[in-house]
Amino acid sequence: MLTEESGTVTSTIKTKQASVATVVTPTVAGGGVTRPHIPGPTLPLSERRSQVTPALGGVTVIVPVYNEQGVVASTVRELSALMRQTGRAFELIVVDDGSTDATPTELAAFDGEPGIKVLRNLQNRGYGFSLKRAVLEAQHEIIVITDADGTYPNERIGELIDLLDGVDMVVGARTGKNVNVPLIRRPAKWCLRKLASYLAATDIPDLNSGLRVMKRPLIKRFFALLPDGFSFTTTITLALLTHTYQVRYVPIDYHKRIGSSSIRPIRDTLNFISLIVRTVLYFKPLKIFAPLSAMLLLIAVAVAVSSKIMWGTVADVTSVTLAMASIQTLAIGLLADLIEKRSPGGIAFR
Repeated sequence: MLTEESGTVTSTIKTKQASVATVVTPTVAGGGVTRPHIPGPTLPLSERRSQVTPALGGVTVIVPVYNEQGVVASTVRELSALMRQTGRAFELIVVDDGSTDATPTELAAFDGEPGIKVLRNLQNRGYGFSLKRAVLEAQHEIIVITDADGTYPNERIGELIDLLDGVDMVVGARTGKNVNVPLIRRPAKWCLRKLASYLAATDIPDLNSGLRVMKRPLIKRFFALLPDGFSFTTTITLALLTHTYQVRYVPIDYHKRIGSSSIRPIRDTLNFISLIVRTVLYFKPLKIFAPLSAMLLLIAVAVAVSSKIMWGTVADVTSVTLAMASIQTLAIGLLADLIEKRSPGGIAFR
């Protein structure tokens, strides 16, 4: 560990048995010397890390918008001011996903403004498509995504960026004291979160938060897998967790939305369930096939036992058929798991 104090440089090298300190005492003008600095106890790693300011890297903030008239302009100005306060180089990319209201007119005021880039989709292509298009246009390696509807506390973005040090993604988890999620959507979100947590083998406080900080190379790695719709955030979360990347969750508030939502609760919930299962099948197939195989085997045993008790004879055809289906399901899962593990490099960027 290197520290500087009053012109004295102290180098401390830890070994398993003891700490060895080397003190370098430089001369000063006038022929005198400074008093050597005697190092105190070495701080724990967590405390040392908190005293070190990470190198400031450039940030690209991406805001996908669709029919956000009346709020998009103020959001863009707010984000621009907040990013200037971080002291980092930044760019703000706003993607208009084929809005049919006054959103394009409001965004036209930012055309040519330094640090702000407005992209326009000729038709509505989807939340994920807009994010992916902006990622391809991004100049910086740190990617921040947020919404323009006033729901996320954008003033926390600087904090989330700083917390990216040492992890691969930071998610603003909507678990704070002030979370405005409609009651009708909470049961479905809870079930989806529990299903995803089981399949990913880790607790997921918020599966699809739209406020997060990511590393651009990781997005590029899973680019071919990321969908064009709202499930972009769900997919990138599961992709990173099933590949043992480090994801940090930070509790945030979630404000009431300004304007109307374009989410379709029933249809999108069914799509999310399908997406979760397909994503885990892609990365961790045994998480699906092994429980299914066990369930079929238990049904086979139950049919054999119940038929013997009720009719005095075993329903051998049904029991054997179910048992064979159990074995075949497990074999398919093992084969899929072997293929996944032998795939060189996983998902490649295209």
